[in-house]
Amino acid sequence: MTKQADILSDFLDSNTINALPAFLEKTSDYEASADIIAQAYGAQEGFSKTDEAGAKKLVSSFKNNLTLLIQKTWVEKSDIALKDQLLYQLNEFLTKNTWKADYKAFLQIINQAVFLMFGQDPVSEDFAEYSLRIDPEFGIFWWYISNLPKEADWSEDKCRLAMMIGMYFLANY
Repeated sequence: MTKQADILSDFLDSNTINALPAFLEKTSDYEASADIIAQAYGAQEGFSKTDEAGAKKLVSSFKNNLTLLIQKTWVEKSDIALKDQLLYQLNEFLTKNTWKADYKAFLQIINQAVFLMFGQDPVSEDFAEYSLRIDPEFGIFWWYISNLPKEADWSEDKCRLAMMIGMYFLANY
């Protein structure tokens, strides 16, 4: 068991921990796994059944909250251009009206935002452990995000669910 998994087990039950690989590996019937993961962030049962209106509201809340987080984050002068670029990317996010087309952009936005907020490379194994120790809720979110594939050849619905789970946490962070 990795350090991250060992620490993670202090905050999540094994059913939730096992839901992530099940979600990632399944090509169908992945909704129950998605629901279990979303519930770890406080989502209601049946998260995977969120309708279009609920998804639009979630996207709006996600964009608004992440924009505020980015705007309020103090950065070095050398990172101001990155911050401005990230705000632009966030504003343009999901304008293609297809979850699958924006999946990769979603992960890039999250990684860049986390870099700005924490000032370190979020890809390292040390960051995953660090995030769990300083803020367990954020660490659980990062465990989820860091396990998503950088590019996914998934259905539109699975991309939608994968992104909505991450959005749900950040919309309420």
